[in-house]
Amino acid sequence: MQTIFTKTMARNVFLGGGGFFLIAYLALSYDTWQQIPQRDHANLITPAVAEGKYLVDTNDCMGCHTINGEGAYYAPELDVSYRTYGPGFIRAWMMAQPTGAPGRRQMPNFHFTQDQLTDVIAYLQWVGNINTNGWPPNKQG
Repeated sequence: MQTIFTKTMARNVFLGGGGFFLIAYLALSYDTWQQIPQRDHANLITPAVAEGKYLVDTNDCMGCHTINGEGAYYAPELDVSYRTYGPGFIRAWMMAQPTGAPGRRQMPNFHFTQDQLTDVIAYLQWVGNINTNGWPPNKQG
């Protein structure tokens, strides 16, 4: 047994390890792509869901909120809030903003019409039903 680690041995370890992890990465990526159609329910996207996403994006809701764990952590997770409180509460909450409660963070009033609120709620419902495999791990996002 040789006690000196040669350049050839180092190259073989590097190439062998790199090849192994490349194969593992490709296999895991393939498995993920196979699962996406069963988990994302893209077939349930309606015009209301698309318009709701547009409103969420153009009003920078993710500048304060998170959706499926992505975004800013200043305000509550929107998909979890939808599942917790329901569409009626979300509609009333957005219409009542800002609350003016002292010492609390204030959400601006975007002056959405009832149809726009319905679209935002449809988007939150759609996002809330995506199978994220338990992510985010807590209620706060």
